[in-house]
Amino acid sequence: MSTADAFPAGPEPAGTGPSTGPGLLDVLGVAAVVLDAEGRIALWSPQAEQLFGYTAREALGRFAAQLLVGEQHLGVVLSLFEKVMAGGGPWAGVFPVLHKDGSTRLTEFRNMRLEDREGRLYALGMASDQATLRRLERDLALSMRLVDQSPIGLAVLDTELRYVLVNPALEDINGLPTARHIGHHVQEVLPRLDAVSIESAMREVLATGRPRLNLLTTGRTPADPDRDHTWSVSLYRLDDPGGRPLGIAVSVVDVTEQHKTSLAVAMARQRLALIADASVRIGTTLDLWVTARELGDIAVPQLADVATIDVLDSVLTGDHPPGDLTDQTVRFRALAVKAAHPTPATRAADPVGSIARYDATRLVTQCVQAARPKLLAHVTPGDLGSVARDAEAATLLAEAGLHSYLAVPLIARGEVIGALGLQRTANPLPFDHDDVLLAGELAARAAVCIDNARWYQNQRRAALTLQRHLLPHHPTPTPGLEIAYRYQPAAAAGEVGGDWFDVIPLPDDKTALVVGDVMGSGINAAATMGQLRTAARTLAELDLDPATVLTRLDHTTTGLGHTMATCVIVVYDPHRNRCRIATAGHLPPVRTSPGRLPELLDLPTGAPLGVGGVPFEAIALDLAVGDQLVLYTDGLVETRDQDIDTRLEALTALLGDPDRPLEKTCDVLLGELRQPDERDDVALLVARTRPLSET
Repeated sequence: MSTADAFPAGPEPAGTGPSTGPGLLDVLGVAAVVLDAEGRIALWSPQAEQLFGYTAREALGRFAAQLLVGEQHLGVVLSLFEKVMAGGGPWAGVFPVLHKDGSTRLTEFRNMRLEDREGRLYALGMASDQATLRRLERDLALSMRLVDQSPIGLAVLDTELRYVLVNPALEDINGLPTARHIGHHVQEVLPRLDAVSIESAMREVLATGRPRLNLLTTGRTPADPDRDHTWSVSLYRLDDPGGRPLGIAVSVVDVTEQHKTSLAVAMARQRLALIADASVRIGTTLDLWVTARELGDIAVPQLADVATIDVLDSVLTGDHPPGDLTDQTVRFRALAVKAAHPTPATRAADPVGSIARYDATRLVTQCVQAARPKLLAHVTPGDLGSVARDAEAATLLAEAGLHSYLAVPLIARGEVIGALGLQRTANPLPFDHDDVLLAGELAARAAVCIDNARWYQNQRRAALTLQRHLLPHHPTPTPGLEIAYRYQPAAAAGEVGGDWFDVIPLPDDKTALVVGDVMGSGINAAATMGQLRTAARTLAELDLDPATVLTRLDHTTTGLGHTMATCVIVVYDPHRNRCRIATAGHLPPVRTSPGRLPELLDLPTGAPLGVGGVPFEAIALDLAVGDQLVLYTDGLVETRDQDIDTRLEALTALLGDPDRPLEKTCDVLLGELRQPDERDDVALLVARTRPLSET
């Protein structure tokens, strides 16, 4: 027997008309038999034929007692018949009945007297097989017991979604007795649940017949009005034997703790994913400002609605060690501000690039001085002054709806270098202990990247300063030559320092032109370059042959240890219009002449300086007035996506105008051949011969 049979549905909606199909009486197989006053069978139903085996033709007109009752029970039956017909009331009970096949079957009977318009009396007998009836009674009792004793909340609602049954477990879950449920809708009984969604799902199940399993809903019931609970709700449609919907069966299980655990696991996975993402996305460059913005992009919106990244100004200027925070006020430089959506909170933040001085009443100051996070889980109006820079900013934060604030120190290599400020305005949840741990992890990773960027920028500035100090500022005018030059550092902070050029006056109006490239980068390369430039100048001033200069310079380089460099030296004699050239592993100069195509000079390459013991060879080259020599380092022509021959062809193609001003030639070469993100510096030296009389 189904639960729907035990718990009838509510009334049919008006106007639907009678329903068709089998019902409970069909399941019971109830047979109807009508006897006249003398006991003859007057009416015989098809169910009677199924129950007793006789067709209507076989049964009609015969005495029922003779047809269906054994001789030993005949007297009792006739006595009961006379009592019913005499008005003694109906009779019900179990009686053995003879079947057409000769067997005896126990049958549940109910007999009553009927009277027609003319006063004629009849007896109506309704019968059902006792075994079938007992089975249904047993199923009903078992169903009721299962419902009553189930630890799962169970309910049945009719087709109008009104409660018709609630078991004790659901009474406990909802904190209301059955009487408060019956005849009411979910929204009327439990107004603090999402009843709209629940009833919408019920209507879907009622319309389609497809169950909805393990729907999660969160809210509060009178059983625990001060705390949210989460329930798993499953919905099934109840149908009668003919498939007609009777209502909805509902099972409810409190899964609050499991839901909390699932949420905690999901949150932990999100936090781990965020940390992994931070490892990839923070520190992609050695630019201090870009690194700070990357931290903001990670923190917003996953962790906060607004993030500010500030560093101690003393860290950038080097006024005193980062760990020296004994002053009552601290100067911060704003590096980045990130918001998940337009908000007045961004106007309350310090503008990027500005410097702000905060005293010890500010949480960010307390954060960096104590080197510990500062958490305001619930920000009150009185707390805004400890977060905002001034009263106007406090008003903006209040307008933005700031309700939770967290400041986390940026600590790199044991020293505090700044702070990460996090604000929640749209996100309704306050920061908690887990958020503090996550923010601390992000801040720790970002702090190292920010500190690396700071150190690299300092190193780059130092290397550039050293190199510019070591390079010639304004080469001395030289007889018979017009000179132009450029030095361009690499875009990357750590790639500065190895290239140099020099123009050296020699006796008898001669001039030495030198371009070199120390392998490596940074301050060490710049310092090595300074040593080699000084040595090359000293040797060249002795008026030595270029090959001899390279030989002795190779010896000097070998003595510096683990250092290698390339170099090209040209010594020009304006009286003879001749030059001598020697190279040490360097790219060949380009010669241009009026009326001729530019050409790469075919020179003995030579080994780089520092190899040691390798001879160098100088060749002589005659130059006419107006000829040009272009000396350069590999940073001008080498790239990762093109081979060197292609790049050298591009170089010579740009030198097709020998009459162009040399300064313009330098600009053209750097503009066309250099990319903004080049990772190598370049030295460029262009010389054009001219008559001695013009110098």
